[in-house]
Amino acid sequence: MRLHVTFDPMRRILFLLLVIASACRAQSSFTVIPLGIKGGTDESNLSSYAVAAAGSDQYVCLDAGTLHAGIQKAIVKKTLRGDATAWLRKNVKGYLISHPHFDHVAGLIINAPEDSSKYIYGLESCLSVLKDKHFSWRSWANFANEGEKPTLNKYTYQTLTPAVEVRLTNTSLYATPFVLSHVSPNESTAFLVRNGENYLLYLGDTGADRIEKSDKLNQLWKAIGSLIRDKKLTAIFIEVSFSNEQAETSLFGHLTPTLLAEELTSLSLYCGKDSLKNFTIVITHMKPLGDREQKIKNQLNKSNALGVKFVFPEQGKAMKF
Repeated sequence: MRLHVTFDPMRRILFLLLVIASACRAQSSFTVIPLGIKGGTDESNLSSYAVAAAGSDQYVCLDAGTLHAGIQKAIVKKTLRGDATAWLRKNVKGYLISHPHFDHVAGLIINAPEDSSKYIYGLESCLSVLKDKHFSWRSWANFANEGEKPTLNKYTYQTLTPAVEVRLTNTSLYATPFVLSHVSPNESTAFLVRNGENYLLYLGDTGADRIEKSDKLNQLWKAIGSLIRDKKLTAIFIEVSFSNEQAETSLFGHLTPTLLAEELTSLSLYCGKDSLKNFTIVITHMKPLGDREQKIKNQLNKSNALGVKFVFPEQGKAMKF
């Protein structure tokens, strides 16, 4: 006896559409390679995240505290192949610098002699320090196209305007900067990186609005709320430098788990609490001292009333979003 099974053509079409939709959702939009993840002490592991459109080998670095050592770590872990200097020269197409503190620019400065020509993107408040203090012949050779003469013209400064998107040269990515407060009135930057219709948000160092007596984070949350609600924002990279034991008077423009929870609650007012459930929050810039990093992780999980997904990056290990 032969059994004949027939399928309703409409059901078959619906099934195929569901399979295609599921596959599309599973595809990542960004590859991020953490070249440095910490906020101090270890000079070989300071804030720097290489990001590219998924499937591309054209990266830009979100900050550049560590470059060569982080690329070498990624090669050891088989995330990358080849020679670290060659990869830096060929595959890193530019640098988005949130602010000019050494733990965010040291790798850029030290590697400049062996680097290739590319762009440095930043707010005027950031680039002015690079021009006047870091890439000057008083402290280092001037590898850029502006500042103290003679200029070696390896790097080209591109001054960003807050809330105005720019194309990142030699990549398919775009970025929109937002001003942050890092020990008011000093500025840092958040970069909203776009690939097609999908986004990734990276914040440089930032204090909480309540502590900084600022509305910079609130303005950022307002700007990105709909992207979370519409599932276009894939992840937020945000710093938590200190555990809750750090006095609020000694934060120096940084966050604790308690302050991050406050800010995520503020964010939920613009995107809705349900939109934040299982949403990816990548924790950056932890300042190592004793068991502080483990305390931060424990305190974050304990204060996670909104049910976000905390991710702790590992130097040299690729992340997909």
